[in-house]
Amino acid sequence: MIPEIKKILYATDLSKNSSYAFLYAIDMAKRYNASIIILHAIEPTRPYMYPEVGVRVYELLERAKEKEQGVNFEEIKKHLQGFCKKAETQIGSPCVELVSKILVPVGYPVEEILKTADEEGCDAIVLGTHGKGFLKQTFLGSVAGSVLARARKPVFVIPLPSEKVTIDWDGI
Repeated sequence: MIPEIKKILYATDLSKNSSYAFLYAIDMAKRYNASIIILHAIEPTRPYMYPEVGVRVYELLERAKEKEQGVNFEEIKKHLQGFCKKAETQIGSPCVELVSKILVPVGYPVEEILKTADEEGCDAIVLGTHGKGFLKQTFLGSVAGSVLARARKPVFVIPLPSEKVTIDWDGI
């Protein structure tokens, strides 16, 4: 028996392709009467930049640095909410009603995606891939490939279509 899909984790890097993948997450949520959790992980600076400090101090430094650099978590959340508004022009409403949570943690994308999928009890993961020419395997091998290899639940990797996407994600 195939498990029901009631909660979908949509992971985004805020690129055009990840926005395109959101349409698939919405369609899946509508078909299965499921909710969507949107996740955008902000990758911290590498630990080797702070070799003399412990991991906990490193994490505190990173959070302070993120604030100093003007990373505005509320702005990112607004940007992600904009996905819904744009998607509704393409697929109709009720996109906003399908999104149950928007998360913007500081952490490595693969780890945050897998952790969130488990902690939130997600039944499936949807994310886009950058697949561009000879770099296709490199990009898929990074986040999407690692999630695909390590996840214990279905992962839907959505490639950017070769034809022009009709939704204007730049306006978000």
